[in-house]
Amino acid sequence: MSGSDSASGGGSILTINGGSSTLKFALFRAGETPVRELSGLIDRIGSSSDTVMSVQTGAGDTDRRIVKAPDHAACLEPVMDCVEDRLARAPLVAIGHRVVHGGREYRKPQRVTPAVMEELLRLSPYDPEHLPAEIALIKECTRRYPYLLQVACFDTAFHRDMPVVARLLPIPRRYEKLGLQRYGFHGLSYAFLMKELDRVGRQGEARGRVILAHLGNGVSMAAVTDGKSVDTTMGFTPTSGLPMSRRSGDLDPGLVSYLARTEGMSVDRFHRMVNSESGLLGVSERSSDMRDLLKEEQHDPKVAEAVSLFCYQAKKAIGSLAAVLGGLDTLVFSAGIGEHSPVVRARICDGLEFLGIIIDPARNKADASVISKQGSPVTVRVIHTDEEREIAEAVVQLLGINHTAQ
Repeated sequence: MSGSDSASGGGSILTINGGSSTLKFALFRAGETPVRELSGLIDRIGSSSDTVMSVQTGAGDTDRRIVKAPDHAACLEPVMDCVEDRLARAPLVAIGHRVVHGGREYRKPQRVTPAVMEELLRLSPYDPEHLPAEIALIKECTRRYPYLLQVACFDTAFHRDMPVVARLLPIPRRYEKLGLQRYGFHGLSYAFLMKELDRVGRQGEARGRVILAHLGNGVSMAAVTDGKSVDTTMGFTPTSGLPMSRRSGDLDPGLVSYLARTEGMSVDRFHRMVNSESGLLGVSERSSDMRDLLKEEQHDPKVAEAVSLFCYQAKKAIGSLAAVLGGLDTLVFSAGIGEHSPVVRARICDGLEFLGIIIDPARNKADASVISKQGSPVTVRVIHTDEEREIAEAVVQLLGINHTAQ
């Protein structure tokens, strides 16, 4: 099918968003504004327990089933089984992939070519939690559909033009030549949020001083001015920055040598600890899910401390990013915790009145789109993020560009 057919709505676009142990996917009808047909999630990939696939259609119906998914590449079979009926009416014209790390090379989505795959393999050690699985998914899609357009969409691209001072790591300069710098992540989410802010906000609001707070299993914030990222909390890898569900966020680097000397901890063991056993799970010793912790915090001091640490570090990040921006006009909460936890939003914002952040308790409790008090200096918003839509729109744009160039 040609680019013109796809852009006019004659086909479907599949988006694939692979996490460390999850895979989110969505099917869109191609067009200038992609129309979502269904969304799905495969959870606990590679786990000894049941791997569950849940699928939600555009009508709001949800279907859950047990699937075999020893690794990410194996997920493609149940995904394609799920969407095949709809593909009979609108054949697949492209697959868009979320790729967490694009290094210094990529500022925009790329058609997957042998050269792009070679670069992703080279970057794989940058993010061993995500890139190998994402590469495996791209390879499996290419094997099954060798003539189909595959598009890589990079989480780092949104931050690629941050000022040099925000990208530098304070280590010997020779490592900069090897690509060691602060990259930032969650860029697909941030790109979508900025488009939404431009759509729903006041005239010019998206060009002002904005902090975007992506609070989900992964957690980061970005400082944006004039629509561009100028700083962010994550750095060289997605393990850095704020405490997350299972990831530690920033740590004293001296911990590496200390634990190696006192416990004989290997590099691999340390990597596993800070990526899978830390954050909310490590501090609470109960759960990595904020919903569980909020239910138990009154009964368990460790759980209460985990929640407090999360909110405290988020509050500090807002203050530091506001300093980078020279003030603040808009704060946006998004992702699972940011969109659905009024308690966490209130605790993060409590004490930030000096920045102009004043929450309206009733609006916040109702999960309103604007939760700040009327007339407060800073507008605080809750915006649902949609990385899959951002991927689909990037694919449509690339299809359109290709057609124009022909």
